[in-house]
Amino acid sequence: MTPLPRLTAATAALMHEADVLDEFGATRRISIPAERALTVFVDNRELVTLMTLGAAPELLVLGYLRNQRLVERVADIDSITVDWDVQAAAVKTRAGIEDFDQKTAKRVVTTGCGQGTVFGDLMSDLESIRLPAVDEPSARLSQSALYALLNAMRVQESTYKSAGSVHGCALFRQGELLTFVEDVGRHNAIDTIAGWMWMSGVGGADKIFYTTGRLTSEMVIKSAQMGVPIIVSRSGVTQMGLELAQRLKLALFGRATNRHFICYCGFERFDSQPEAARV
Repeated sequence: MTPLPRLTAATAALMHEADVLDEFGATRRISIPAERALTVFVDNRELVTLMTLGAAPELLVLGYLRNQRLVERVADIDSITVDWDVQAAAVKTRAGIEDFDQKTAKRVVTTGCGQGTVFGDLMSDLESIRLPAVDEPSARLSQSALYALLNAMRVQESTYKSAGSVHGCALFRQGELLTFVEDVGRHNAIDTIAGWMWMSGVGGADKIFYTTGRLTSEMVIKSAQMGVPIIVSRSGVTQMGLELAQRLKLALFGRATNRHFICYCGFERFDSQPEAARV
């Protein structure tokens, strides 16, 4: 049995009260999302500082290490300890990280909110990614399942609905919502989901990743690294994001709200059920 890391369960207030002035000159108290710095140390070496909402910091750190390809297996991590008093996360590995300096030497600043970072060559290891075949029934999406997914997100209670200023990401099995995460940046939210998948032993082959944010190259690569073959976004896609999705044979949906969507690529994974044209 694969040993799982020992994780703390650090908590922090997700909302902050602020007094504001509206267009009528009236003072109101509203809730805004919290944002705090979390500096990650790996075996006592400083790695990165993440700006986060703080909803699930241990899973965020675990998913970050996974998606940056700094650790290969969840069993490589012994423990993750988060202490909000010092705004730090201490990661202890079981045997260290081989070639740590080399792996973290090249840093690419991405277009993620709050500027996400990807260590190493952005395109490295793409050829090693293996997604399920396009004719695998569980790795396909029907139009009705897509509508069910979008409806589930429409009724999902969220920080965004009450305060805005955050991104949400979710993992689905067809129309079934498995987990939902919000953070100040969509790259943090997807990393948290990646950490949840590792801790829960959940594979990505029959899953669908949803995000409220745009589909950049970083988001496409991270989804593929998680083994997820279908991505749905409320927003659009960048040119590089589209080119990578085509190369990896992912199905990419954007501008997806209510019963509207655009399928940018991966048509072979989509079971279309066209609606009647409106006259």
